[in-house]
Amino acid sequence: MSTAKTINMTEGPLLGKILKFVLPLMVTNILQVLYNAADMIVVSLSDEPDAVGAIGVTSALINLFVNIFIGFSVGANVVVARHIGAKNPERAEKAVHTSILVSLIFGFAGGIVGIILVLMGNSGKLLELSIVYTTIYFIGTPFLSLTNYIVAILRAEGDTKTSLFIMSGTGILNVILNLFFVVAVGMSVDGVALATTISNAASAAILLIYLSKDKGMCRFSFKKLRMDFASFKSIIYIGIPAGVQGALFSLSNMIIQSSILKVNNMLTPPGLDYEPVVKGNSAAANLESFAYTATNSVYQASITFTGQNVGAGKFKRVASVMRNCYFITFCIAAVAAGILIICRNPLLALYGVVNGAAGSGEAIAYDSAVTRIMCIFPLYFLLAFMEVGSGVLRGLGRSATSTLVSLVGSCIFRIIWIYTVFAAVPTLTVIYVSYPVSWGLTAAMHFICCIVVRRKLMRTRKAAAE
Repeated sequence: MSTAKTINMTEGPLLGKILKFVLPLMVTNILQVLYNAADMIVVSLSDEPDAVGAIGVTSALINLFVNIFIGFSVGANVVVARHIGAKNPERAEKAVHTSILVSLIFGFAGGIVGIILVLMGNSGKLLELSIVYTTIYFIGTPFLSLTNYIVAILRAEGDTKTSLFIMSGTGILNVILNLFFVVAVGMSVDGVALATTISNAASAAILLIYLSKDKGMCRFSFKKLRMDFASFKSIIYIGIPAGVQGALFSLSNMIIQSSILKVNNMLTPPGLDYEPVVKGNSAAANLESFAYTATNSVYQASITFTGQNVGAGKFKRVASVMRNCYFITFCIAAVAAGILIICRNPLLALYGVVNGAAGSGEAIAYDSAVTRIMCIFPLYFLLAFMEVGSGVLRGLGRSATSTLVSLVGSCIFRIIWIYTVFAAVPTLTVIYVSYPVSWGLTAAMHFICCIVVRRKLMRTRKAAAE
């Protein structure tokens, strides 16, 4: 790989290098979110009134598996980044090929389990549509898993531009296929799910071909595709906690989704042919995913920059990584949240969510979406801080610590909130307020842990040198 696409993370000023890493990655992540956004926007053009709600309902289950894939790919990112920082091409090569094998194993296993889960239920129009969408989606999970792992490998050596170009092309392909299947063929949720699966397959294939032509430590070769158990152990050691954290977040969100359905049943007028609260929440949540993926790019940067500097033994430089990442993620979160708050009406209209007469389904859907936006976005920087703290901990090799803090500060807290505060005051506002409160608590705990762990590692290294 040409040096123009990679970044020297262990030397020189950090702010410009982190921005160079973050900006292409942020655009790439946003393009991935566009897959789901395009599904919801295009499917709203179909004749099925519950189509948008059906895709929104499936998001928690789909994210459960996607977050597991992404979590395990974090293990690949950290392990490869450390070997690159330590300038050990042999270990980096073994880690790359082990990561590819792991991605395929988890992808096929996840797809089988996902299909089994969605086929266990079969009642109600909304559920029937959700089952169709998720069944087709899970068929393509091996491609999704492989894509995430290869992107993680490229990030480990500082290349975020390649995935940007490839995901741009497959993102356009996804939109074209969405329009073809829904508008031209007349399909609904099945059409957009098929388009997403095809696009994910194209991304995986192109990325794998590119990696096979890499001129650096991460070159892929089918002849060298074998499991290195030392690399596998390291990837799993870091990846399992990250995957568990993603799964737990999704499980807590599934509980929140069930609470939103309760509010929907209380507010929906009789005779309405769709679920308005679910539709409004789904639209706002999809808009939120753009802000989240923008801040998440800084989380990925914090993992990679920390991992390389730990591999190089430069623990003092990790403090500078933290400062710069906190500053950058605050700016991104503030800008993204401001845009979504100010432009909420035209953006929600893209999903068919517009205000209507008082008490109508349109008004209920609109009010639900706006309630989520106004409760969550003003303090969205707290989520950004939480993500950076988690990323630095993982880069320091404390993935289990990050997971434990997130489990207590966010997942368990939200579940307790739902069964206590929401049980007493069952409103959407009460549900949504739990998000920024949990973000603030978790971000503070992550920050404290980062300081303690970094200082401990510095003392350990100094003692070993003496």
